[in-house]
Formats: sequence, C-alpha cells, structure tokens
Amino acid sequence: MGFKVKVRNVNQTIDVETGESILEAAILAGIDYPCGCQSGNCGACKSELVSGEVEMSPYSDFALLDEERDQGLVLACRAVPWGDCEIGWLEPDEVVAHARRILTCRVTKLIDETHDVRRVQLDIEDGGPFDFSAGQYASVTFGDLPARDFSMANRPGVEPLEFHVRHIDGGLVSRYVAETLKVGDTVRVEGPFGISYLRETHGGPIVAVAGSTGLAPVLSIVETALCKGLRQPILTYFGVRDERDLYLVAHLEKLASLHKNLRLETVLSEPTDATDRRTGLISSAIASDFSRTNALDGAKAYVAGPPAMVEATMEVLQSRGMRRQDCHADAFYTEAEKAAVEAAK
Repeated sequence: MGFKVKVRNVNQTIDVETGESILEAAILAGIDYPCGCQSGNCGACKSELVSGEVEMSPYSDFALLDEERDQGLVLACRAVPWGDCEIGWLEPDEVVAHARRILTCRVTKLIDETHDVRRVQLDIEDGGPFDFSAGQYASVTFGDLPARDFSMANRPGVEPLEFHVRHIDGGLVSRYVAETLKVGDTVRVEGPFGISYLRETHGGPIVAVAGSTGLAPVLSIVETALCKGLRQPILTYFGVRDERDLYLVAHLEKLASLHKNLRLETVLSEPTDATDRRTGLISSAIASDFSRTNALDGAKAYVAGPPAMVEATMEVLQSRGMRRQDCHADAFYTEAEKAAVEAAK
C-alpha cells in the first residue's frame, strides 16, 4: 500500500510505497530530482509541500530551518507521505546560501522615528563580512538580554546595519532599546536567517506589504529591487494604527516619485482624526485594489508585520490568484504571542 505524490516541477504523479521517502520514489521513477547527500544533511532536496502531510525523520537543522518548515518546506529525502501529496522542489532562483556569521557591532546612531519606534544603526567591528538577501533577519543581542529577531532594513552590502525596534508594553528587550541603549554600546548580531527574501530573477509584479516595523524588511526589498533596476510594478502597502505611527513615508514617497514602477499606499486601521489616507485593514485595501479572482496570478508578495495581519493578507493574496509558493513571509511573534501559542498546544 502506498500513496500518490504529484511532483509539480515535472507534472508527474508517482507511487510512493509505505515508509518510502518521496525522493527515493522520485529517483526510482526516473525523475531528475535535485539532491545531494540523501541523508538530511545538505538541504539540496529542499522542497515545498504544496498539499498533503508527511512525516519528517531526523535531519540537520542546517539543512532545514525551523522557520522554513513552518512555511511548508520539507526535505524530500526525509519526507515520508501520510497520504496523497503534491510537492515541488525549489527552483534555483529561490535558493540563497549565505554564511552564518556572529558579528560584534557598535551602535553608531539612534533615531526616534515615532513615539514607540527607534531605528538602530550599527557598524560591524568583528566577524564580517556579513552577506544577506534583502528581506532576511538576524538574531540580535543587546547587553545581557535575551536575543530577539529583527529584520535588516538596509540593503545588502550597504552599511550601517539598521534595525527597527518598536517598544512593546512589557517587552524587556524593546524597553531596553527605547530607554537604555546608547551610541557606542556593543551589540551581538547573528545571521542571516529567513526565507522571505527578494527573488531577483522573478519578472512579475511585486506586492510588498508592511505592518508597523515590518517596514524594515520591506524597505530593504523595495530599495534593493529599485537599485538593481527591476522594472516590474512594485506595489508597496504600509499599514499602521494611526498617523503618529507612520514613519519614513516621505522617503518612500520620494522613491515613488523617482521610480515610475513604484506605487505606495499608506493605510490607517484606527485613525483618531479625520484623514485623507486610506483607512481600515491593510488586507481589505489589497482586496479592494485587486477585485478579480486571478488579478495577482504571476505576482510575488513579501509580507512582514504582526502575525494576524500577515495571515489575513496571505488569505487575500491567494484569493486573488497568487500561488501559495509566491507568498513569502517569516513568522515573527512577541514573547507574549509565543507563550499564547505554546499554551494553546
């Protein structure tokens, strides 16, 4: 007894016997499936599980990151189906490999952008060079506090490193950054991490969606795309609660004035005063702008911000024809949100 598994890249359905890995069955079926060690250590067979469920036997954390598995990626050499499935290996332009670095950095500038958002700029003093793809993030340690994940807001290869930190009520690290961190302090940065990075060879429209400090990776993606001369439409949505929560809008508007393919939409979910800006949920704004069910077929999205906003936006994007594999986001949760998730298990 076995299961049917469709391999999307070659539009072929194969039979996978009970206990057999998808990679083993694919090779036996004559499919030239990308692979390397075939033992879960190299990541060469990293694939997207489009539908169905698999069991993953032991594998190296370096071959498949936890956040990649959370996004639906698997190792074909370790994926044993529980039922009929569809799978597709990652195309070459979707895979990046950067050396993971542990950097010693020094704070060179602190910029208070809003009542609760601070931009932190760092110079690398030791451990570089630091290569990453636009949209990725790092694990950042301030003082003796626990490490937290923050996305790089600067373009790859351009210093200083920049992170956007929002002060969250009860947040130990964000309070330290808001009230105690000072120019000259040493900061530890480890990375890069993340799979929601700019696919530079993609030629279709780009939808970049930022909620609050999710602007950091979106800014890196948008600036990198423009700097590299990508000509397709780049639709950027920036959503916050109120006018006082907006930042770097003038910079984004200037970029839009210089690049005809860039469009900016700012959305306020809870404005306290009358406003000329769009209001409501950012996902609703996108749904309104793309009313046809196939309007976003062929586009790619990069979404960053609060988990609820990311999930709602992903649903809208896919309802408008965007393929799931073209919707990119890294899951960021506050410590309180993580605790709630664990308690719900």
